[in-house]
Amino acid sequence: MDFTSKEDIDSPIADVFEALSDFESFERSAIRRGIDVQRIGDISTPENGLAWDAKFSFRGKARELRITLKSYDPVTRILLSGDSSGLNGETEIELMALSPRRTRVTISLNLTAKTLSGRLLLQSFKLARGSLNKKFKARAADFARLTEERLNRTA
Repeated sequence: MDFTSKEDIDSPIADVFEALSDFESFERSAIRRGIDVQRIGDISTPENGLAWDAKFSFRGKARELRITLKSYDPVTRILLSGDSSGLNGETEIELMALSPRRTRVTISLNLTAKTLSGRLLLQSFKLARGSLNKKFKARAADFARLTEERLNRTA
């Protein structure tokens, strides 16, 4: 199952990529939300197999997720892979300069099932595709707006 959103940010592409690859701030944000996050690898060289193990509660059950940085192409692309007990997911973030001060961010999420329970979960997602798509686009728009505000505050 695929979700995609395109958002424009009023900042140069290099600044947007730097904000999107600030993995420490994402770790802190997850911890504030009650997620136990353990980094595996060196954050100073993210292209060399950086990964995270996350433990959290979702729908009343303890869940574990391994997130791996699959591809890190400075200024243009970040590819993350997520692996849990029932689902696999890939998130691709692509950046394109629209002008020297404007950047388009494309966020794509692809989910696949590994188990029967994962297939059932994906089937329920497919039945609610419209509302999930709206939520995904709204979250992506909020994320882009917050990123733009943070970049304009520091500029």
